[in-house]
Amino acid sequence: EVQLVESGGGSVQAGGSLRLSCVVSGWPYSTSGVCMAWFRQGSGSRREGIASIDSAGRINYADSVKGRFTISRDNAKNSLSLLMHNLKPEESDVYYCAANPDVCGANRVPYPASLAYWGHGTQVTASS
Repeated sequence: EVQLVESGGGSVQAGGSLRLSCVVSGWPYSTSGVCMAWFRQGSGSRREGIASIDSAGRINYADSVKGRFTISRDNAKNSLSLLMHNLKPEESDVYYCAANPDVCGANRVPYPASLAYWGHGTQVTASS
């Protein structure tokens, strides 16, 4: 069974930083051609793609986080990270990691429906 487990969420002051991590276990596919991504979703809102990275190293960010968030992955440890700087109160959401046995899109963060496996999420709160 594929499992994705996020950690690192918490509460910070607006302008603060957090690092989220996601560990994948039970992955039955080849490690090549794997898309991994971070999403966030607030209550009553659509799930928003934040950043993605695939096995070829192609990275995409949502415009709203460019220059502040950095996505990275460690294939040897089957893990994904998201370093977030200058967090804003409106970015207080549940953050999810997701993975799919395919490459990511070339020019944008994938749509949620494109990813087959999801974690349960971790809460991030930035207080003003």
